[in-house]
Amino acid sequence: MHSPAAGPPPDASDPRAPAPRGPRLRGVVPAAVVLAVLSLALVLLVALSWHPLTALDGDIARTTHTWAVDEPGLTRVFRVLTDWVWDPWTMRALCAVAVIWLVWKHGDRWLALWVAAACALGTAVQQTLKWAVGRERPVWRDPVDRAHYAAFPSGHALTATVVCGLLLWLLYRYGAGRGLRRTALALAVVTVVGVGWTRVWLGVHWPSDVLGGWLIGALVVALAVASYERWRDPGHP
Repeated sequence: MHSPAAGPPPDASDPRAPAPRGPRLRGVVPAAVVLAVLSLALVLLVALSWHPLTALDGDIARTTHTWAVDEPGLTRVFRVLTDWVWDPWTMRALCAVAVIWLVWKHGDRWLALWVAAACALGTAVQQTLKWAVGRERPVWRDPVDRAHYAAFPSGHALTATVVCGLLLWLLYRYGAGRGLRRTALALAVVTVVGVGWTRVWLGVHWPSDVLGGWLIGALVVALAVASYERWRDPGHP
C-alpha cells in the first residue's frame, strides 16, 4: 500500500516516471568469465594456426563453397541477407534507434550511453583483433562473393550478436510481455545464426571466424549488463 508520506505514486503515463524493470539477470558474471576464457582460447588457437582447427575450418569451408557454387539462386538470397538485412551497419542503425528511444521516450541517458558504448566497444574489439591476428580470408578460384580486411573475427557475426543481445536485454529490463520477448528471441537467434551461416556459405569467412564473432559479441553483452547492474543500478533487486 502506498504511504502518504512518500508522496503520490508515479504516473505511468508521465515520460519522466521511472521505467518498469524486470528482475536482475542472474549468472551474468559467471557467464562473462566463461565467455572470456573461451574467447581467449579461440583467439590463441587461431593466432597460432592450430592444425586441427585450421583443418576443420578448411573441410567445412570447401564443402559449403561447393554448395554455394552449385546453388546460385540460394547464394544470391544469402548475399542480399548478409549485405543488407544483417549487415553490420543495419545492426548499428537498430542500436541507434534503441538509444534514441531510451533518451526520447524514457529520458534514460545513462542506459542509452551504456548501450551505445557497448556497441562501440564491440566494433573496437573486432577491429583490434583483425589487426592483431591478421588472419587471411578463404581464397577461391571461383568466388561467389568478396570481402576486405582480415578474417578473424567475423564482424557480421560479432555485431549481430552484440546488437541482438543488447536489444533483448532492454526488452527484459523494461518488462516487455512474454510474447514479445519470445518473438524477439526467435528473431535474434535467426539473425545471429543466419548471418554466421551466410558468411561461411559465401566463402568470405572460416567457421572459426564466425564462432569467434559469436563468443566475443556475447562477452561484450555480458560485460555491458554486468557492469551496468554493478555500477549504475546497484539497488535494483
